[in-house]
Amino acid sequence: MYIQNSWYAAGMSHEIGSKPVARTILEQPVVLYRMQSGTVAALEDRCCHRGLPLQHGVVTGELLECGYHGLAFDGSGRCVRIPGQEKIPAKAVIRSYPVVEQDDLIWIWMGDPALADAAKIIQYPWHRDPAWAYKGKCTTINAHYQLLYDNLMDLSHVGYVHKNTIGGEPEAHSNAQMKTTRTADGVHVIRWLLDSTPPPTYSAMFDFKGRVDRWIEIEFSPGAVRLYTGAKDAGAGAYEGNRDGGLGLRTLHAITPSTPDSTYYFWSIARNVKLDNQDIHEKVFRQIEATFHEDKLILESQHQRLKQRPDPLVDIAADAGAVQARRVIAERIKEEAVVRSPSIR
Repeated sequence: MYIQNSWYAAGMSHEIGSKPVARTILEQPVVLYRMQSGTVAALEDRCCHRGLPLQHGVVTGELLECGYHGLAFDGSGRCVRIPGQEKIPAKAVIRSYPVVEQDDLIWIWMGDPALADAAKIIQYPWHRDPAWAYKGKCTTINAHYQLLYDNLMDLSHVGYVHKNTIGGEPEAHSNAQMKTTRTADGVHVIRWLLDSTPPPTYSAMFDFKGRVDRWIEIEFSPGAVRLYTGAKDAGAGAYEGNRDGGLGLRTLHAITPSTPDSTYYFWSIARNVKLDNQDIHEKVFRQIEATFHEDKLILESQHQRLKQRPDPLVDIAADAGAVQARRVIAERIKEEAVVRSPSIR
């Protein structure tokens, strides 16, 4: 079950060029490509003539040409050229999807096109702010998408799974101050790890005097989780609201369901220190990438065991954010089901 009427990341800007890119989103085959004008289009990945996936075609100007018999489709999904004949059948149309390119990401709307409001796409200015340096990629996780949200909304796991990079002391995470709040379109969680040892990845980027006050802010809305994390010397005012002069990190986690057993994970890491240091840039990226591989192992193993044994699970206090995120998703899915199947009076 998926939320249909929502914006999902379909690709990073650098991924989508003049060569068609195939993605399966919400179990629907989609092909993305960049037209000569620079605009990105998204179509059903199936030629209406003989069903060949259009991912095997070529982009010619503003058109996507099928690799089987040369039928050419425009960005709206309408066939505009058939080699060897002038008349084009009225039924020679495939589905197109609304897409918006924003903040170096390609966002796609899989639901009712009439409801596709670009103003509802999350803002992520750290991909375009010169005061921040970022790098990101797409990873496929062979697990159900809700397990990824569970993982991100309960970050007490980082002290155990990622202790050699962004984790640090497990006890600091277990004893963190935490507040969970429902927002207009999602969930907000803030965690404070006061007077704690900076983790290895943080120490590689910033010269702390010793122990630190560390913050982890989590913003969930369907389709993405944004993490605002960082640290400042212990007692230097971060907890009271002054984070200036400390290390700041921004991590995007765009979660796009592919199938019940797979999820596209678009992620990036941005920092506000040592922007011109390429060695630090690559080192931090590699360390963050390593944490994603660690999570991938956890999530895929968890998914397989839950498929074998789908017994009820036990929630603990640290799951407050994950529980609320699941409620948001369930409520949205239920609302859409009611709209699609109104009661008969």
